[in-house]
Amino acid sequence: MASRTLPPADLARGVRTGSRATLARAITLIESKRVDHRKTAHLLVQELLPHTGRAVRLGITGAPGSGKSTTIDILGTYLTSKGHKVAVLAVDPSSSRTGGSILGDKTRMGQLAADANAFVRPSPSSGTLGGVAAKTRETMLVCEAAGYDVVMVETVGIGQSETAVADMTDFFLVLMIPGAGDELQGLKKGIVELADMIAVNKADGGNIEAAKQAAAEYRAALNILTPQSSTWIPPVITYSALTDNGIDRLWAQILAHKEKTTASGELAARRRHQQVKWMWTMLEERLTARLRNDASVRTKLRQAENQVAAGKLAPTLAVEEIARLLGV
Repeated sequence: MASRTLPPADLARGVRTGSRATLARAITLIESKRVDHRKTAHLLVQELLPHTGRAVRLGITGAPGSGKSTTIDILGTYLTSKGHKVAVLAVDPSSSRTGGSILGDKTRMGQLAADANAFVRPSPSSGTLGGVAAKTRETMLVCEAAGYDVVMVETVGIGQSETAVADMTDFFLVLMIPGAGDELQGLKKGIVELADMIAVNKADGGNIEAAKQAAAEYRAALNILTPQSSTWIPPVITYSALTDNGIDRLWAQILAHKEKTTASGELAARRRHQQVKWMWTMLEERLTARLRNDASVRTKLRQAENQVAAGKLAPTLAVEEIARLLGV
């Protein structure tokens, strides 16, 4: 028999008291695809909303082999040792095929997984990047209400996942490594434009000079772009997750960014923009869901697809016919 879902107010109370069991229960509710659970989850998030917004929201991406999980493990452990509570969430658009990566994440983040002041959670398998991102946003807010003052959101997948994570965080950190051939080939322009900082990992042993050279190349790449912020020029640093060297400098830059963008009002503006963008994304997904779930619309949609594919109906007219069914 399925367990009874607690009322939103009771769940919110348990989350705010720091109960990990209630937090896990709340996130499971958010991840549920049941219509009644979704309604309860929305009420829960609304209930907790006044108790959110005080955490540092850190997005992290990186090239293959850049040491994302190791960096998160080391940085998170460094922060918990300083008295912070750290939540780690993963955005994985491929999870609908692979079933998620919770085992891999928790294996690679061994210290954090065992840390009482840390919480590691993968994104659910939702079939679409937007769906994953929406649930990760809600999970982030619930973690903030539970007292986690640093929330790290890791991109597990590729492509649009970077944009999704940048759109829900305050600071977007891009991790790179030295000695990977032409350094700039591994750095897409779109990611450079999103970056609030580039950090070159594995600056240890015989890699130190190569890391410095890679950092110099990334600085040159950033110099030709117009910064997103009028008060913040994205720095490029080197560090080593293996030896912990530079982790303190990495965190110091994140705090410096928060201080400057808070003082200028940019942080508040960024979050307001993200909230509105989130609303529109969810609205678009709701309309798309109706296309999939309404039997009459679905039938007409299949007919329109066949006619368009056969060259008998112009795509523009097909869209008009479907939109008319939706009343838009």
